[in-house]
Amino acid sequence: MQPASARPVLLYCFPHAGATSLVYRGWQPLGEPHLLVRGVDAPGRGTRRRERKATGFHALVRSMAEQVAADLLAERERTPGLRWATFGHSFGATTSLAVAAAVADRVGVAPVRAVLSGAVPPRLQPPGERLASVPDEELLARTAADGGTPPAVLADPAMSRLLLRMLREDDAVRAEFAQQAAGLRVDFPLTLIAARQDVHAPPEKVWLWSAHSSAPTRRVEIEGGHFAAVRHPKETLTIIADDTDPGER
Repeated sequence: MQPASARPVLLYCFPHAGATSLVYRGWQPLGEPHLLVRGVDAPGRGTRRRERKATGFHALVRSMAEQVAADLLAERERTPGLRWATFGHSFGATTSLAVAAAVADRVGVAPVRAVLSGAVPPRLQPPGERLASVPDEELLARTAADGGTPPAVLADPAMSRLLLRMLREDDAVRAEFAQQAAGLRVDFPLTLIAARQDVHAPPEKVWLWSAHSSAPTRRVEIEGGHFAAVRHPKETLTIIADDTDPGER
């Protein structure tokens, strides 16, 4: 059997609101040698676009957990002892942690770490203005200002219509976070990544995720705004690699 430090880690990555696993397509060539990047899609999107959409937070978590668990079990059949971890940014942070907990229960193997980026805990999610009532042009302007969507997507009528639909679908799920995910508790380690200039998830609020785990939590503060962690993937993968290397834990 390979020593722990030589065994790879499957890193399941969960996209932000309005996105698919495509946002992680370029991450693998940038990663540390032991990280194997896998993007995770919601049913009805991206690699799962032909499937029926999940309605509501619990249905979404259940469907994504089934996908991750099946993949993880198949990979562990081929590589016994294979380790795994999760990364979720913004909207994807809450879904990633809920899925990680569900997969750990299902397969009996906890992730070596869950990495949460650019998100506040569920109980702090503001009810805010539901995006269903926000005019298209205003919502596109907000999205452009956040800096997480390529200008080409925003400028293309067909792609921007798809983006708006996905943003509103995810907003409906996010509205359930405070009630459905506030009690989420895990017993595996967390890494919390917060950007100093993030107006949506300031560091002092991101750190409150530590209450959701009984295991140690590492806090990492980076430069930039809300999408800093996904706009600088090499730096983000270095953080994750450090925390999934057995020699560092």
